[in-house]
Amino acid sequence: MVWLCAAVQCFGQEKLWTAADKQYTIDQLVRTRDAVVKETENLTPEQWAFRESPDRWSIAQVVEHLALWEIIWFRELSIGTRNKPQPELLKTSRPDSYYQDFIMEPNPHKAAEIAKPTGFIKGKDNLTFFLRGRDQSLGFVRSSEVDMRAIFEFTATPEPRNMHQVLIYQWGHTDRHLRQIAKVKSHASYPR
Repeated sequence: MVWLCAAVQCFGQEKLWTAADKQYTIDQLVRTRDAVVKETENLTPEQWAFRESPDRWSIAQVVEHLALWEIIWFRELSIGTRNKPQPELLKTSRPDSYYQDFIMEPNPHKAAEIAKPTGFIKGKDNLTFFLRGRDQSLGFVRSSEVDMRAIFEFTATPEPRNMHQVLIYQWGHTDRHLRQIAKVKSHASYPR
């Protein structure tokens, strides 16, 4: 009976979020976490603090921004997964590709006020802050039996998005800012 509930939700609905979806999500969360570590692990204080110009973020600010979003994504997941499954909303939601394309577009996005870096956290402490949040989300996803494709949240957008799509935003957002870190590091005045 236990294996039957794992393959089919106990209320009779086949699970929409497959084991492959779950593993892919975990792999992307791990990959982007590890990429942030790789890009920042040996930075000097000057490299952490370098800004291309006064209106651009330093690597420390980028990583703080990512850490703040980790808190926001985890909150969305923990609250959203308390909603009852509504698989019928898949007919009215956007495809996953919409969220992947939006988060990875090259146009600048404006950070929400709640996710703007404060600058209070210095250098490598931002990485510790980010890793704490990411590891919390990874633990949640690894242990969750929730059907992330059948649980939806309602935002200010006309279409609802499911929890799987929230997770796409989470790792995609990290990829987006990894590009920003690479740009900072490639600047001619970046400390070597």
